[in-house]
Amino acid sequence: MKILIAIDDTDNLESPGTGHLASYLSESFKRNGWGKGSPVTRHQLYVHEDIPYTSHNSSMCFEAEIKGSDLKDIKIYCQDFLVKESAPGSDPGLCIVNMGELVSKEELIKYGKRAKNTILNKKIAYDLAESLNVHLTEHGGTGDGIIGALAGTGLRLSGNDGRFKGNFKIGNEKDRMPVKEILKKTGSDLVQTEDGETLNNDDLIQIGKKVKAVLLDNKAVILVFPIMGNGTDRRLWETCTKEQLKKY
Repeated sequence: MKILIAIDDTDNLESPGTGHLASYLSESFKRNGWGKGSPVTRHQLYVHEDIPYTSHNSSMCFEAEIKGSDLKDIKIYCQDFLVKESAPGSDPGLCIVNMGELVSKEELIKYGKRAKNTILNKKIAYDLAESLNVHLTEHGGTGDGIIGALAGTGLRLSGNDGRFKGNFKIGNEKDRMPVKEILKKTGSDLVQTEDGETLNNDDLIQIGKKVKAVLLDNKAVILVFPIMGNGTDRRLWETCTKEQLKKY
């Protein structure tokens, strides 16, 4: 069965971020013999003065294919992990979605999108989770992290939101390599422009300061933008900057 796991609000200003804990959880699936967790995506939520958050108000989510008999142990493991590893003063929340039992994919996605521009609360989150048959639990502090955790699963499920955690180290800044080499080195699915043009295997890409993938159409996509060429007719592209990627 396929499941989604999201966590939120596990850190403070001195501790490792929530993305660090999410990556550890994903990697623990293989260690515990539950299958393989996917790379983690970061989902930006609403930034507002009435919403407490550590630095950016983002939720972390990953997915995994598991045996149904392991789901109970996975829930217990994730809950115990958050209790033990979440930072003092944090308000951690956990959401686990069993895709085979999810009542409405559309309603979960709708909630995730609302969380990007609306102030929500725990009652709204708990009521929706109950109606959709989704596991949602809080593990310290105010427990407000459940709001973002539920949103993270909806945004990941949409297939068109979030940046994959971490940067790819595939060369030095200003190095140039063809698309096919970038895909091989990063394991990404596509190299694409911000306008949605998919580049060909032999198109040449200049490496920028960071190389990150975003989630688009349920694929890991490296985004690029056009730059001046080297005096030839061949098109040249560069990987998008941190500022350009902030909207994903």
